[in-house]
Amino acid sequence: MKAAVVREFGRPPEYGIFEDPEAGPGETLVTVSAAAVSTIVRSRASGAHYSSDTPPPFVPGIDGVGMTAAGRRVYFLSPRSPFGSLAERSVVASDDWVRLPDDLDDTTAAAAANAGLSCWVPLTQHARIRSGESVLINGATGVSGRMAVQVAKYLGARKVIATGRTESKFAALRDLGADVVVSLGQPADALRDAVRREARDGRVGVVLDYLWGPSAEAILAGLGGPDAPRGPERVRYVQVGNLAGPTITLAAAPLRSSGVEILGSGIGSSSRAEIMTGIRDFLNAFTRAGFRISIDLRPLSEVERAWAERDGDRRLVFAVG
Repeated sequence: MKAAVVREFGRPPEYGIFEDPEAGPGETLVTVSAAAVSTIVRSRASGAHYSSDTPPPFVPGIDGVGMTAAGRRVYFLSPRSPFGSLAERSVVASDDWVRLPDDLDDTTAAAAANAGLSCWVPLTQHARIRSGESVLINGATGVSGRMAVQVAKYLGARKVIATGRTESKFAALRDLGADVVVSLGQPADALRDAVRREARDGRVGVVLDYLWGPSAEAILAGLGGPDAPRGPERVRYVQVGNLAGPTITLAAAPLRSSGVEILGSGIGSSSRAEIMTGIRDFLNAFTRAGFRISIDLRPLSEVERAWAERDGDRRLVFAVG
């Protein structure tokens, strides 16, 4: 079959021939129509992600959209190694797919799914967002962060506070529903103070952090302090990504003065059933909610060239077959 193939870590996948998968007991064969390239797909393809465990050669891609042998149009997740989603066919466990709603096309579903998972599951299952709370999204100018702004608003956030470094993108965040945009380009103390003002005024209940690194340190410091809000409601700080750095220096005082709970959302932090419930609910809500996502659609044959063309505003999706 035709596929994108990782033949060596550190090099883009090549378009070529890969062996066909065969479905075993408890598995479903999917004829792929579209598959996206998200941050985790790139990271696993380079061998750098914590869940990377497949040596080359292999087909990259953790999810996609396609048709089962029974004629069901589905979104599927976690193909069996070495058969990723960037190929004409893939194979998954029979409980690792959900039917797509009729009003959602294949390309949009493939583009939106991973971004949706990165915010829908942590907001609904890990942090369990409550009515009247505000949500702070650290790193909101990327594809996933922009989806998180929309989802938080849809799920009832009273105020959505977004952080970002590229000021030319701030207007787009406000258009998607961000009530406040805080610049990450300011000094750490100023960022801390800006977060502190929002925490006092807006009852920040949830933080979704796509960046980690220095901005996380400033945000955690801003959530605590001697004048931190008192009460039974705790701030649930959900660590989703680490684009700004894999580690932070964690001071004790912000934790003791704010009651912040630090949670993680990623592979290993949710059960398969929770993940599939989350993605089904997100995809079913997509059209009704009016969610928006920008897409860069390419044929799979262009994978090697397109892989090197980073576009933080659009999700790269490959049309397969």
